Amino acid sequence: MIEDYMKRAIKCSCDNVKNGGGPFGAVIVKEGKIIAEGTNLVTINNDPTAHAEVVAIRNAAAYLNDFNLSGCEIYTSCEPCPMCLSAIYWARIDKIWFANTKTDAKNIGFDDSFIYDEVSKPLEERKIPIKQFLRNEGLEAFKLWTEKTDKTEY
Repeated sequence: MIEDYMKRAIKCSCDNVKNGGGPFGAVIVKEGKIIAEGTNLVTINNDPTAHAEVVAIRNAAAYLNDFNLSGCEIYTSCEPCPMCLSAIYWARIDKIWFANTKTDAKNIGFDDSFIYDEVSKPLEERKIPIKQFLRNEGLEAFKLWTEKTDKTEY
């Protein structure tokens, strides 16, 4: 059964290339049923966050009407990039299955190693300048959140 899910993710990735998108596909499974699919729509939608895993997560969350995807597994045609891996953790997906490695992706021009390198650097050494300011003002929203009695934790 799990082989069928991976084959579907791979088919999504191949079909997406034929339709003008990137070579990535993903499916999300819950209780033995595919509940969502996603393909890389970065260039199609002009959205740098529209990676296959993120699109699949958005579709699964909409299908379940819930931001918490506990009980789900994701099958993706390639090892998730840092953004997708973070989204998978935030969605609380239980397990990740992947076909191609990040090295395979690097070999065809999708190299995320610079991101892994960047996040481990001190702020002042990163390629994109990053500066903190107005922290006290920014903390107001955190104070409001802390005091809110009817919040939905996530």
